[in-house]
Amino acid sequence: MRRLIKWLLILLVVALIGAAGYWQATKPRPISVTVAAAEPGVVEKTIANTRAGTVEACRRAHLSPSAGGLIAVLNVRNGDFVRQGDLLLSLWNKDLLAEIELSRAEAKSAKANARATCLTAEVAHREANRLLKLKKSGAVSEETVDRAVTDASARRASCDAAEASTAVSASRVNLIRTRLDRTRLVAPFDGVVAAVHGELNEYVTPSSPGMGGTPTVDLIDTSCFHVTAPIDEVDAPRVMLDQTARVTLDAFGNRQFAGTVKRIAPFVLDLASQARTVEIEVEFSNPADLRELLAGYSADVEIILAARTVPVRVPSEAVLENRRLFVLAGDTIEERDILVGLSNWGWTEVLEGVTADELVVTSIDVDGVVDGAFAEIGVDNE
Repeated sequence: MRRLIKWLLILLVVALIGAAGYWQATKPRPISVTVAAAEPGVVEKTIANTRAGTVEACRRAHLSPSAGGLIAVLNVRNGDFVRQGDLLLSLWNKDLLAEIELSRAEAKSAKANARATCLTAEVAHREANRLLKLKKSGAVSEETVDRAVTDASARRASCDAAEASTAVSASRVNLIRTRLDRTRLVAPFDGVVAAVHGELNEYVTPSSPGMGGTPTVDLIDTSCFHVTAPIDEVDAPRVMLDQTARVTLDAFGNRQFAGTVKRIAPFVLDLASQARTVEIEVEFSNPADLRELLAGYSADVEIILAARTVPVRVPSEAVLENRRLFVLAGDTIEERDILVGLSNWGWTEVLEGVTADELVVTSIDVDGVVDGAFAEIGVDNE
C-alpha cells in the first residue's frame, strides 16, 4: 500500500511539472512597448508651413555692370567679404580715360581763352567810360563814343560766350566720368560674395529682368537673415503680425530658434500641382543666432496661436486619428476614448479619459498593440 501511494505521489509531481512546463511554453509573451507618463505642462496651438521654408538674407543683390565689355580688373572671388563702395570689377575703359584727359585739356584751354577775352572786355569797358566823360566836355565826337560803347558791349558778350564754353567743357568731363562709372561695379553694401560669373578678359553684358542673363556678382548681406515659408491658405487668416514663432533648421537638428512674424504676403500664391499658400517672413529674435546662419538653409516654422498650462498632456504621437489612445495598466494594454483640447505636433491636452501619471503607449505602430494585449516596458522597436 505504501509503495502504491509513493508511486501515485511521484506521478502527481511529474504531472504538475509537465503542466507547469506546458503552461510556461504556451502562455502569451508580452510585447515590448515604449511609454510616456501623462503629466501637467504647457500645450500650444500652432500652425506650420506646408513646404520647407528658406533662410534668406535681408539684402541680396545680383549685380552686373551698366555697360557691356571685357573684364579688365577683377578684385573678388567667391566667399570674399567686401565693404560698401569697394570696386568689385572694372571693364576695359582706356578709351574713356583718354577722352577724359582730352576733355580736361579742352576745358583748361577754354578757361584760358575765356580769361583773355574777359580781360579784353574789361579794357574796352574802361575805355568806353573814359570817352563818355570826355564827351561831356566836347573833347570827342558822339560817333567815337558810340563806337567805343558798342565795342565794349560786344567784347562783354564774347566774354560771356567764352565763360559758357568753359562750363560746357566742364560738363563734358562730367559726362564722360558718368560713362566711365558704368564700366565699374562697386559694392552697394557690406557683404559676402556668393558667386562670381566671369573671368579676366571675358566679355560680360548688362543683366536686366526683361533680357534675362546671369548676373556677374551675387552679393549677400550676412548681417541680417529671415525665414520665408509658405502657409496653407486655410491657416493664413489666423496668422498675425508680431506672433511668436519657432524655427527649426535641418542643419541644426532639433534646436529651436525664436522668431516673430514680420510680414504676411497680401496675395495667395498658386503654383501648379501644389496647394495654394500665403508666404510669410519670420525674423529671428536673438541677434546672436544670426552669426551661425547661412543663406539657403532649409527651415520649418511653427507659429504659436495660443498656449496654456494644462493638468494632463500626452505626446501627440500617442494619440490615434479617432481620438483614442492606449494606456499600459499593469501588464495589460487598454484602449481608451479621450477628449482632447489644445494640440500641436509635440503635445496634446487630454480633458477626459486619462489622468496624470498614467502611462500611455507611444509605440503605437508595434505589431500586437491592441486592447487587452499583454505588454511590458522596453526599448523602442525600430
